[in-house]
Amino acid sequence: MNRLVLSAVIAQVYPLRHTPVGLPALDMVLEHQSQAEQLGQARQVRLELRATAFGHQAESLARQPLGKGFEFSGFLVNSRNGKGVVFQIQDFTPLS
Repeated sequence: MNRLVLSAVIAQVYPLRHTPVGLPALDMVLEHQSQAEQLGQARQVRLELRATAFGHQAESLARQPLGKGFEFSGFLVNSRNGKGVVFQIQDFTPLS
């Protein structure tokens, strides 16, 4: 199963674009920070992840300020150039 749920803030947003069939698409960079336990030791985790949203999610995320936190859910795909992964956002909710 390819499913990812991630709490993150919007670190960078590129201009809203449209796919060849006219679907709104938004490319962005998400930033995550947390603490995880590894081999019984606390470890600080920080990562940046490229992400893409389509449709009404793309339009809504394009209006959000940088630094705002959300819980994102979706799945991972290879990037178009085959170098790295991209988080395909299917849903999101604001963090309280």
